[in-house]
Amino acid sequence: MKDFCANAVAGVRLIGTFAEIPHPVAIEVMAQAKPDFICIDWEHGQIARDTIENLVRACDVHGVPTMVRVPGHAPEAIAAALDSGARGILVPRVSTATQAAAAVKASRYPPLGERGVGPGRAAGYGYRIFDYLAEANQSIVVAVQVETAEGLANVDAIAATAGVDVVLVGPGDLSVSLDAYRPESAQKLAKAIGKIIATTLKHGKTSGIFCGRPDDVAAWAAKGVSFFILASDTMFLGAATASGLADARKALKPAKGKRSAHI
Repeated sequence: MKDFCANAVAGVRLIGTFAEIPHPVAIEVMAQAKPDFICIDWEHGQIARDTIENLVRACDVHGVPTMVRVPGHAPEAIAAALDSGARGILVPRVSTATQAAAAVKASRYPPLGERGVGPGRAAGYGYRIFDYLAEANQSIVVAVQVETAEGLANVDAIAATAGVDVVLVGPGDLSVSLDAYRPESAQKLAKAIGKIIATTLKHGKTSGIFCGRPDDVAAWAAKGVSFFILASDTMFLGAATASGLADARKALKPAKGKRSAHI
């Protein structure tokens, strides 16, 4: 799993997904599909703090690295996510360089940051704490989401922040913040996203984006994006269910001129 951080920082193309369902079974099902990582969505998912560790553990069983999207900027939330054994954090609504730097500080042990030392699961409940301290600063991915008009204006300073590994675009929130969520505003949103991507790459950082559809991945990859969060467990569940039901109903339609049999 140490390779996850190295690959993310190096710009190796990685495709993960969000986990919204607060149960290890859902995580294990997703993990067996072998995404490059799973991002537990503590911000929007109905997931309690004491559930996160079990979700991370379920991913670890299948060798899939885990990130946690924390619910805000609080250092305590970042520490809790990392102490659970997550290999990275995703901090939402980062709109200034000061907020980006604070996320880095909360994710790194001194002298690079201000993360507190504790005997959590990541440190083997204290049994491997010295080993963990020696490697944690180099093996944790710090990703920040730029998804506001203010963040767009400050993206140059955010991307330049030391310790930020990935700058990830949140297209949904960004579109609302820019009043560009209507179809006729598509060009305005695309221009804003393009600016975030180009600025991130200019500073030698990894560019990431959330994609609701698989078809979107190739288009953004052509612009230099290499870190993708594709849909979520709930989105995949809904889409697969709808597709399966549609196919089944189509198969039950009687051929022209024939009556269907009663079941």
